[in-house]
Amino acid sequence: AMALIGDPKLMIFDEPTTALDVTTQIDVLKAFKSVMKAGGIAGVYVSHDLAVVAQIADSIVVLKGGEVQETGTTAQILSSAKHPYTRELLAAFEPKPRQAHADADATANQLLRIDNVTAGYGAVRDDGLPLIRAVDSVSLVVEKGRNLGVIGESGCGKSTLARVIAGIHPAAAGEIVFNGEELQRAAGKRSQDQLREMQIVFQYADTALNPAKPVEDIIARPLAFYHGLDRQTRSKRVDELLDMVRLPKTLRYRHPSELSGGQKQRVNFARAL
Repeated sequence: AMALIGDPKLMIFDEPTTALDVTTQIDVLKAFKSVMKAGGIAGVYVSHDLAVVAQIADSIVVLKGGEVQETGTTAQILSSAKHPYTRELLAAFEPKPRQAHADADATANQLLRIDNVTAGYGAVRDDGLPLIRAVDSVSLVVEKGRNLGVIGESGCGKSTLARVIAGIHPAAAGEIVFNGEELQRAAGKRSQDQLREMQIVFQYADTALNPAKPVEDIIARPLAFYHGLDRQTRSKRVDELLDMVRLPKTLRYRHPSELSGGQKQRVNFARAL
């Protein structure tokens, strides 16, 4: 709405729907398309998400390393891409179905178990539960070495649940059992080993990384806190972690403000590792 105030002829969208859930994203894209069509407004839509671009763009330019790899209509790019990099993007856009592996002894392989966890915000009622329940009697199990997806639209409690598991937002009720031990609800009351063994990668890397520190200090801090590594060993491990998340070692001297959004999130991931 702010961008429309000047009655523009061209709109430039810089990943405006990246943080939105799918249903909200569809509504926002519909609004973009209808307003732009009614006003005869042209658009440049910058995104890493081919599914989003396919819904709004008439033609597509594929960039890599600052250079154009391929240009074509949306239909041409989606149905008959010529460049190998474009085909890689399309392959990622259409994830292959995963084969489920049944585990006869799933109970023995439990890493995390949550039983009837409730958490929320606002005043605490007489029964000890919050006035507003963002997570209400949730139970789930995560097995060792397996991935569990938690899906839902904005405001359904996904991020609150993640913060409850990590102990950042203490639960009001329920049990959290990790590696066979019941955890304290608040992270501050958990042991150092329990904190080290359960790390969180935050949704917004911008607010998760200290803007005053270079990348090497951000990654090195938990190496000193959890492992007590000396400076030389920390420096070597920082290089290894940057390599693991596919970032060049030269980025260790940069501050978060000098990184792209994807680079910042990979630093966030490296720190968690």
